[in-house]
Amino acid sequence: MKALSIVFAGTPEFSVPALEALLDSRHQVVAVYTQPDRPAGRGRRLAMSPVKQCALRHGLPVEQPGSLRDPAAVQDLARRAADLMVVAAYGLILPPAVLALPRLGCVNIHASLLPRWRGAAPIQRAILAGDQVSGVTIMQMDAGLDTGPMLLERRCPIELRDTAATLHDRLAALGADAIVQAVDALAIGTAQARPQPETDVTYAAKLRKEEALIDWSVSACQIDRQVRAFNPWPIAETRWEGRQLRIWEAYCEDVPTMTGAMGGTMAVPGRVMAADAMGLRVATGRGMLRVTQVQIAGRKVQPAADFVNAYRLEGVVLGT
Repeated sequence: MKALSIVFAGTPEFSVPALEALLDSRHQVVAVYTQPDRPAGRGRRLAMSPVKQCALRHGLPVEQPGSLRDPAAVQDLARRAADLMVVAAYGLILPPAVLALPRLGCVNIHASLLPRWRGAAPIQRAILAGDQVSGVTIMQMDAGLDTGPMLLERRCPIELRDTAATLHDRLAALGADAIVQAVDALAIGTAQARPQPETDVTYAAKLRKEEALIDWSVSACQIDRQVRAFNPWPIAETRWEGRQLRIWEAYCEDVPTMTGAMGGTMAVPGRVMAADAMGLRVATGRGMLRVTQVQIAGRKVQPAADFVNAYRLEGVVLGT
């Protein structure tokens, strides 16, 4: 098998396993493209992306153009004369001039089973929607938004307690394995691209921080999915005595919520029906939500059982 020369483009932690897998393969990564260093942390100091850190550990050339529409960036990429460009959560748009440069084109590792969840946040949107299965798709890139023909798919169940963080890690590992298989097939000429179905297309819009605010009038199961989908960012939250209360972990108790008296307290959505060693039991539009990990603004995450030892919560209506 002929070894391919590859330019790798990626930025976040999701991309790192794929880069490392390619470095362990017979193929040669000739350069790494990643987004420019960004301010991070309380000190707002410039921080390198996880991909840049990985590339530097391996002594790889790193390029960080602000845009690939810059003619100088395109010329630099052309000088690499790569057979293939592998993209994994890079975060910059590849214009047609870049897509046409590598001999075998550009392929992308996308964290969904296309055409479901094209776009920026496929992992979180899959959990929010209650999907039972996810996966990765290796696709040949074109000028559209995740619309190119598919080279390879790998499926992965979404477990009942999966968060965006746990599903992210499994899909990153799955994508790393799949990209090596796809690149090997491209190298020997056996890769067969097939068009995406034109039906059942969904779009995974970028997450907005406002989506983290809990609406207690919806079902406990919907809120449970919201809590899991927004962990580790932006973290589902509610209001408590005018303060931000983040909910890091919760699960639904699928029992009817009475709108009348329950233990002498009205079970209106958001009301804390019990606060004990098991955490907070909160009424919703349907069912009860058991909250097990919380965080007050400016404090560390703590078990809800510890939180209720410090504050009187029973009977309080959250979200007000």
